[in-house]
Amino acid sequence: MPEKTKGVPVDIGIGEAERREIAEGLARVVADTFTLYLMTHNFHWNVTGPLFPQLHALFEEQYTELWKATDKLAERVRALGFPVPATLGQFTRLTSIPQKDEMPAAEEMIRLLERLGSHEKAAWMLRSTLA
Repeated sequence: MPEKTKGVPVDIGIGEAERREIAEGLARVVADTFTLYLMTHNFHWNVTGPLFPQLHALFEEQYTELWKATDKLAERVRALGFPVPATLGQFTRLTSIPQKDEMPAAEEMIRLLERLGSHEKAAWMLRSTLA
């Protein structure tokens, strides 16, 4: 993670080392959330077959929520006084979500996004820790 942001000192009752550790963990969650956002948007654009109308709408709903979550998580990192990873290279290095270039079938898209639930739970737990 890049060095802390220069400017106004951050005094939230948590030391710099602890803030850095939290920010680094949140940065990984930002990368995972953005990766899921991109993956879901990709599926929204490319889903085909008899389930198209339902999945197209579902993927749009999911990527919209993932975008909101990414923004909230990134703002938490900034509130801790550190810059947010924001390039594809940084996200690629930080994410735990494997990427494939092949476009999966609609049923496989659903299976791949099932991990969304566990990811959302982890993100919620991190957010509640900071609240």
